[in-house]
Amino acid sequence: MRSIISLAVCVLMIVSVWKVFTKAGKPGWASIIPIYNMIVLLEIAGKPIWWIILMLIPVVNLVIAIVVAIAIAEQFGKGPGFGVGLALLGIVFYPILAFSDASYVGIAPSAPPAPPNA
Repeated sequence: MRSIISLAVCVLMIVSVWKVFTKAGKPGWASIIPIYNMIVLLEIAGKPIWWIILMLIPVVNLVIAIVVAIAIAEQFGKGPGFGVGLALLGIVFYPILAFSDASYVGIAPSAPPAPPNA
């Protein structure tokens, strides 16, 4: 019985993260490839790719995971509290994000600097 519940939770998480990736315009299959899924999450969050190195450092990875989860929540129009929920209770918050009407806002392009007046 325990293995059936574990399998159901795993399938729920795979489907949820897959749907979050597709909402963000990324390939859903990327959610099941180790390491690459973290790179894609960094892209969705708008964080630099080199942060993947920080995710490999013990203790630092916990802080980075929370920062990235908050950024992902903000990219979908949710608040920082929802992002903390994504980081600490992903089993509840990823399905909410995946199956809600939340849409990917994306990263606002930064405006080029104004030319100096001569």
